[in-house]
Amino acid sequence: MKNHLTSLILFLTLLGLPQVGRAQGKVGVINMNAAIAGTGEGKQAIEDLKKKYAPKQQELERLQQEIQADQDQLNKPGLSDDDQRRLSREVEEKQKDYKRWSDDAQSDLTADRDEAVNRIGKKMEVIIGDYAQKNGFSLVIDAIQVPIFFAAKEIDITAEIMKRYDAANPVATAAAAPAKPAATPASATKH
Repeated sequence: MKNHLTSLILFLTLLGLPQVGRAQGKVGVINMNAAIAGTGEGKQAIEDLKKKYAPKQQELERLQQEIQADQDQLNKPGLSDDDQRRLSREVEEKQKDYKRWSDDAQSDLTADRDEAVNRIGKKMEVIIGDYAQKNGFSLVIDAIQVPIFFAAKEIDITAEIMKRYDAANPVATAAAAPAKPAATPASATKH
């Protein structure tokens, strides 16, 4: 629905441009997601997120292995009824913990990723605006937001914007502070 509305607005805007403006203006296309991820700062943000969430991922994998081992134990013959009930409750509790921790980790990751994308995206918008004005573009479209069925390679400015972004926002990898490890589910209070 959003894409259709954006397309309609774009179409109506283009209809409203004077003939001279259409003849002289250029249209550019950019893939903002690729541009953000392809910059040095974007690559660094991705690496930082991987490092930050690696302990959570490892803890979730450990808990999943425990659940699987307990389920395997439940399937073995010879368990008393009391042991089966106890082990079933433990599996159920661990599955609840796993789901809660997994949902929390995904929510935190999404929030951190969105913050990085928004931070980089705001700076990139300035670069795009400056580039568009200096190079005679009347319109620059995000290929992800508006359905584009064909675009000539010449109007795709993604690579140029990434190059200009990196020049304006160099990433100092050696000077970057190490990411603070995220709290793991193991530190959470167990039931």
